[in-house]
Amino acid sequence: MKWRSLEESAPNADTRPLREILAERKELIAKYVPPETQAIHARAVAELRERHLAKNILPVGAKAPEFQLPNHDGKMVSSADLLSKGRLVVCFIRGRWCPFCVGQMEAMNLVVSEIEEAGAALVAISPQTVKQSFFMHDQHRLRFALLSDAGNQVSRQFGLTYRVPDFQQAVYRRAFVNLPFTNGHESWELPIPATYILDRDGTALHASANEDYTERPEPAGIVKFLQERARP
Repeated sequence: MKWRSLEESAPNADTRPLREILAERKELIAKYVPPETQAIHARAVAELRERHLAKNILPVGAKAPEFQLPNHDGKMVSSADLLSKGRLVVCFIRGRWCPFCVGQMEAMNLVVSEIEEAGAALVAISPQTVKQSFFMHDQHRLRFALLSDAGNQVSRQFGLTYRVPDFQQAVYRRAFVNLPFTNGHESWELPIPATYILDRDGTALHASANEDYTERPEPAGIVKFLQERARP
């Protein structure tokens, strides 16, 4: 599934708050996706919430595990190397097939300069293959690294990984969302979307996650957090 870039669909990037962009996408889904399909996705989210997955993620104050993953060009990127230069914002996303991940990544793309000016770097981690990350990076003209977490090994260490239930797998297959192909792995596992801000020693300064993949933190809030802590 190809979700059009904001830059492809309009002369200027969409600078609205992310919540407005995502609300618009939810409205389109409500309008065009069959109610029975919407009910299946709602059921999957509800079951994740019953498991309190978002409450059991790596918490603020904990040391994040170090990772070394290939980026969209196949070059290995080390969290230790990034943290040696400053703080690190890490977004865990599902993949390029997800319209809410696309919206979040394009919105984060607009604040990359502000994140860097606040002394931090930005990366996004997904279970999709390097090739899929390359396509996403190129299509949406992203200015930060997309890292491929094969088998969700890193997201599992952050407490984010879950298996897509069988009843939802069937819906994805009908919509041509072939996760074994996209992720290069047969597990049908995904991370719940999450955003971390790591201090230079790897300590989590901020952690947010949501079982509902249609909800994402505002980029402006992430920038504000970094700016406030960059002040002497």
